[in-house]
Amino acid sequence: MAAKYIVVFKPSASQEQIDSFAKTVSEDGKSLFRGEVTHKYSTTLKGFAATLTENTLAKFNSLQPGEDIIDYIEPDGVVTTQ
Repeated sequence: MAAKYIVVFKPSASQEQIDSFAKTVSEDGKSLFRGEVTHKYSTTLKGFAATLTENTLAKFNSLQPGEDIIDYIEPDGVVTTQ
């Protein structure tokens, strides 16, 4: 099952590396459980919002030291003020 996440990359990540991760989301989206990049961030942080399949999330979380350019992944949600 797919869920919405924000994927934030380390400051050292190149745009080419970020685009490669976004491509992984799109490729995994061709499976039964669709994945899709819904927004790209570039000014305040390096990253994107996406609907990730469980497979893609597992791939991102299992990166080895040295290839891990992801700073953190967190569930996407709505923030409101009262």
